[in-house]
Amino acid sequence: MRVILDSHTLIWAADDQSKLTTKALGVIQNPLNDRLISAATIWEISIKVGKGRLPLSLPYRRWIEKAIADLCLTILPIEIHHAERQTILPFHHRDPFDRLLAAQSLAENLPLVSGDAVFDAYGVARVWD
Repeated sequence: MRVILDSHTLIWAADDQSKLTTKALGVIQNPLNDRLISAATIWEISIKVGKGRLPLSLPYRRWIEKAIADLCLTILPIEIHHAERQTILPFHHRDPFDRLLAAQSLAENLPLVSGDAVFDAYGVARVWD
C-alpha cells in the first residue's frame, strides 16, 4: 500500500511514536508499504521550526534527513495536477499545507495517515483509528 504522512504523523513517527495510534504505527512500520511525504510537509515543518513554534529532537536539516532515512520515506513532489486539484476543493480547511495534502491524497489516490478528521470532509481516505 502507498500512503502519505501528515506533518504531525511524521513528527510523532520520528520523535514520539507513543502519540500514534496502533493502526497508524503499523502502517508506518510495515516494510511492504510505500511511505511518502509531501514536499509541502518538508516546507511546512521548516517554517514552523524557523518561527520557533516547533521544537525537534535535532536541528532541522539533520532531523528531516534522519526522519526520511529512518522511516524509508519518499518525497512526493508538488506537481501541477496537485495544485489544480486544490483549486476545486471546498474550503473546509484554510491551511494551505493541509489543502495541498488533501489534493495530493485525492489526485494520487493515496490514503493519508493523519489524526486530523478535517480531511474526512474532503473524502480523503484517512488511516488513523
